[in-house]
Amino acid sequence: MIDLHAHILPGLDDGPESLEAALAMARAATAAGTRAMATTSHVNRLFGLEPDDLAAARAALAERLQEQGIELELLAGGEISPGRLPELDDRRLRELTLGGGPYVLLECPFSAVDGRLDGMVEDLQRRGFEVLLAHPERSPSFQREPARLDRLVQRGALAQVTTGSFAGDFGEIARRAATAMLERGIVHVLASDAHDATHRPPDMRLAGPAVDEAQLEWMASAAPAAIVAGDPLPQRPPFRSWSAR
Repeated sequence: MIDLHAHILPGLDDGPESLEAALAMARAATAAGTRAMATTSHVNRLFGLEPDDLAAARAALAERLQEQGIELELLAGGEISPGRLPELDDRRLRELTLGGGPYVLLECPFSAVDGRLDGMVEDLQRRGFEVLLAHPERSPSFQREPARLDRLVQRGALAQVTTGSFAGDFGEIARRAATAMLERGIVHVLASDAHDATHRPPDMRLAGPAVDEAQLEWMASAAPAAIVAGDPLPQRPPFRSWSAR
């Protein structure tokens, strides 16, 4: 599987504080079946990270993974907040795209969403980028009004849901929103949004019975591979609701 949203780089944001903690995350990820992981540290005003910060930390961690014999490929990336996006020019954004492809991971805010997010998606597309929206099921505005996400998907954006949301790790409202979005066919990627090895682990299987095997393979392997490569998404397998299985 390919995890397109994870905070594994040590000492940069609210992910692992130490190299050993990052290595523990990598071991947990590979044990759960993940072969590649995007290093999507928070690119926001709180942490003030620049693309060079992520690139240097990614190279250092990749070297240690090789030394330890941990077979996890680290991909470029960054979780870009709407507040920080206006400060990033095209050159810096390209250094933050997922795996060096055309997609940027744009964070869905935990505060109210207004028309500015729609405008940001349109502006990124005009600039030649594609957009993967991070955890809309945990964003109050999308929880209340899933049609907002429908509109963005119709305009070409893709949506990433956190696997732990299906397990109730972020509360019942997020769980129900994740399930509803899945049933509407507007979820394209499953990712862990991991921050450590135990409390918010890099386990793509946490979606559990909400996602059948064919959908899991599509959203955790086939679609992420296409996103990284810049290819069209492969055809989605038919969705079967849990009650119909």
